[in-house]
Amino acid sequence: MRNTSIMEKGLKLDFDKLRWDLLPIECVEEIVKVLTFGAKKYADNNWQLVENSTERYYAALMRHIVEWRKGDPVDRDSELNHLSHALCNLIFLLWFEKNQHQTKIIDDLNYEVDEKVTWM
Repeated sequence: MRNTSIMEKGLKLDFDKLRWDLLPIECVEEIVKVLTFGAKKYADNNWQLVENSTERYYAALMRHIVEWRKGDPVDRDSELNHLSHALCNLIFLLWFEKNQHQTKIIDDLNYEVDEKVTWM
């Protein structure tokens, strides 16, 4: 029997890398469907500009979870799964948490626009 060396088998040092192969891509695709629906309805990445975003996306998350728990799996407006919408809202909340500085700037800009409109 022949002794196979590392060079004959091949070596790939990826044991400490992120395991993207563990992510169920069909679930990710459902989230992308929700994002696509939102982009068509509002605008690309409009969700990043929503004022009071954390509270509003938390409320939206909970509405989708409650509807799903009540036995209604599909959102009537989008015809997509409520859990897909809930996951999308969780991603938004995570994004806002990771980008707090940017969301503060957005909230400040929204406030300035509101103030200008009020005084005009």
